[in-house]
Amino acid sequence: MLDHLDQLEAQSIFIIREAYARLERLGLLWSLGKDSNALVWLCRKAFLGAVPFPVVHVDTGRKFPEMYAFRDRYAREWNLKLIIGGCPPIEAVDPSLPPAARSAARKTHGLKALLAEHRFNGIFAGIRRDEESTRAKERVFSPRAESGQWDFRDQPPEFWDHYKTEVPPGVHVRIHPLLHWTELDIWHYTKRENIPIVPLYLARDGRRYRSLGDSDITNPIASSASTIDEIIAELEVTRTAERAGRAMDHEAEDSFERLRAEGYM
Repeated sequence: MLDHLDQLEAQSIFIIREAYARLERLGLLWSLGKDSNALVWLCRKAFLGAVPFPVVHVDTGRKFPEMYAFRDRYAREWNLKLIIGGCPPIEAVDPSLPPAARSAARKTHGLKALLAEHRFNGIFAGIRRDEESTRAKERVFSPRAESGQWDFRDQPPEFWDHYKTEVPPGVHVRIHPLLHWTELDIWHYTKRENIPIVPLYLARDGRRYRSLGDSDITNPIASSASTIDEIIAELEVTRTAERAGRAMDHEAEDSFERLRAEGYM
């Protein structure tokens, strides 16, 4: 009998293979965080160790040094077809956004440029419903307008694993194989599979990063969890939100929803 992690893995691999069978030009967003690392791992398992589509890092130039070292090492070790795309300067971003959200929105512009350049009609993203309230409105296969915009009020129904994969020219689909996972699921799976992680997730001097983003808008939390077992134990009792260290999550209430509607990951 399949256990909980086996069931999650099987469902995600089904979604990954379904997308691969139905969409011609796929890419996989790799943020270097725990969720997207698990997603890369699942794609490798789905295709017998080799990811058959490009892995895309939208690089703001402001990641932690440990994240860049992780990217360069595992892109080589996992033999990934890595595409690195840059982001525009902050001056090119909507000035009405709060400061941290405006900084994060640079990734949206960078992703749009990559979509246009490589003509992807399907993009894998490692988001989860439990991570943030706006993401809870997502679908597994989520169509995006030609501009990259997402209409969270008009999402296609998904009954009995029937997904909308047909898209008109110029439109792409965001595919979310981890949507049904939780933060604890990710850590249990990371432990079971021995998936490499960026060391910033592990506590040093009483602090660790629970969620990784740009170094200038991401802060560590108080924690003594220096192993994955200790992270799991901490998460089983904590009431602190996963994105508590993300500056933009403490800005205007609709900032994240505005970013997602415009195409943010």
